[in-house]
Amino acid sequence: MKQVLFQHGTLALLVPGLLTGTLTIKELLQHGDTGIGTGEGLDGELVILQGQVYQVQSTGHIRQVPGDFTVPFANIHHADYHPLAQLSDLTQAQLYQQLNDRIKAPNTFYSVKITGTFAKMHTRAASKSTPPYATLLATAQNQQEFTAENVSGTLLSYYSPKLFHGAAVAGYHSHFLAEDLTIGGHVLDFALTSGQVQVQVFDTLEQHLPIENQEFMQHDFTKDNINSDISQSE
Repeated sequence: MKQVLFQHGTLALLVPGLLTGTLTIKELLQHGDTGIGTGEGLDGELVILQGQVYQVQSTGHIRQVPGDFTVPFANIHHADYHPLAQLSDLTQAQLYQQLNDRIKAPNTFYSVKITGTFAKMHTRAASKSTPPYATLLATAQNQQEFTAENVSGTLLSYYSPKLFHGAAVAGYHSHFLAEDLTIGGHVLDFALTSGQVQVQVFDTLEQHLPIENQEFMQHDFTKDNINSDISQSE
């Protein structure tokens, strides 16, 4: 059975500010029940768990979005995780190194889900912008950051190989959602107290592009600093 990661859009298209929503949540959910993404105009951060789509807004408010909510970029898949380990007392860097050492799959995509308690969680959510959209780097600087201590929840991460940097961000791209919905968003830093770690390795990347969006179809990406801008924004 194929293990498929569906990706709508690319991180590269966000770099010059191609932030128009080009796929609805209803359409996105046809491809999975677990994922991450952002809304039109970088409207907050999305966390999708068990088919429920949560938006962490720049105000810190967390809500479920309707089916007609649109996204310029998202990752989604049908959850089929396998237990990896019970880990505890690790910084973000230490945890990612543990994942690398245990999973040993640097050249393919995989997802990691960690359910547990975090001594520290530091996240961000971008503020929604309106047309004409600024670049990803400029828009990402207009963000709100949130912190919490001793918070329980789910950290959902997607690992992408270096070869695909631009289509995605090389390494781990993680979002968090607190169990009580008090904090969430794109993960900047954390410290794990204790958590159950699960992994799902993909053998297939289904890359979906917004070919009906003329701005995307006609844009010249050779003029953009894709690699450096993605690294600075993420």
